[in-house]
Amino acid sequence: MRYLKSVCGLVCFLILASSIWSMSNWNEAGGIEDEICYLRQAHLFQRFGLAGLDTDLALDDDHYLASRWKEMKAPGWSLERIPCHILMPSKKLVIQYPPGTGFVMALFPEGHQVIALYVLASIAIFGFGLLAIVLATTTLSILLTAAFADFAVYMMINPTKASYSLAPTVVVCALLGFLTARLFLKTPPHHRIFMTMLVGFLVGLAVNFRLANLFLSAGYFLFFGVAFLRSRKPETFLQGGLFGLAFLVGMAPTLIANAINAGSPLKTTYGGKDLKPPEFDVSILLAYATDFQFVLLLLASAWVALVLYRYRGGGIRSIALLTAGNLVVNLAYFMSHPVFTVYYAIPIAMLSLWTLLFASLMQPTEAADNGRGPCGQAHSAGSAA
Repeated sequence: MRYLKSVCGLVCFLILASSIWSMSNWNEAGGIEDEICYLRQAHLFQRFGLAGLDTDLALDDDHYLASRWKEMKAPGWSLERIPCHILMPSKKLVIQYPPGTGFVMALFPEGHQVIALYVLASIAIFGFGLLAIVLATTTLSILLTAAFADFAVYMMINPTKASYSLAPTVVVCALLGFLTARLFLKTPPHHRIFMTMLVGFLVGLAVNFRLANLFLSAGYFLFFGVAFLRSRKPETFLQGGLFGLAFLVGMAPTLIANAINAGSPLKTTYGGKDLKPPEFDVSILLAYATDFQFVLLLLASAWVALVLYRYRGGGIRSIALLTAGNLVVNLAYFMSHPVFTVYYAIPIAMLSLWTLLFASLMQPTEAADNGRGPCGQAHSAGSAA
């Protein structure tokens, strides 16, 4: 087993090395509108510190946005058409994206922000892949886990490169997958509240990278809500409430940025198609059905179905139910959203797959013999909430 794990780890490392080599040749002047705006957000943080949360274009007195736009030779530059900025009722022209991605990029020197971001994110994903390989205990599980780890590292180039916001998002999703599995399968009762709050904080933190990551919390809130309605126990209510509080703390930077740029924490800086009410468009549904995202979503859904069929109780069944709720809510949102991209559903797909992977690796093998979780699992489905 050790030899096989070592070989699998080496293969994953070679994929990582190949990815880093490719990333080292990336040109940060790519000319894509979204990329320019993330770079401007990073520039504001580097120039003004935390005051960079204010993205008013009037602060661009060093003409950073215009110079980058022209440097990237992107067509159509004019002061009348500012990319990915929204005109607020206050007449402020602000960046529509939440501040997290720009903040992370601001940690690196200008001119090397994109490469550094993706290299570090790829190394983090490689680390989670190795951890999963170490946890695998059978030849088949080692091989399947290694295949997923290889794929996850490769994904850091395609399709994760499609949006800078995906790099930190998928890292948080991998960490959340590991911690969610531990919460339901490995966390002793006296540590459960802390672990629940840590998971809630990280889900909220993900919102700072992409506003649509808000929907990654849906399965967690549904699970804790249903658990309380079923048990009516104060400790269940407390656990769900603390999860919600930690979630708000995690997304506090976005709420503060909204207050500064949009005038209220609950107002969005998005506009246009992103604010249209949900509607199911056949073209959007077909776009997802013919895209690689759909394969990942199908795999996650099939995995959930398999767990629910195989286990009649225990923490792993709770994880499957939580993941199912997450998938349903996120799919309903993205399938009814008037805009399609090749990466919108990547976060929910990867969060689901990492969670199910770590849960399957942590679940005692004997638990499936009678279709039930171990009876001594005090932090299983019902009591985890």
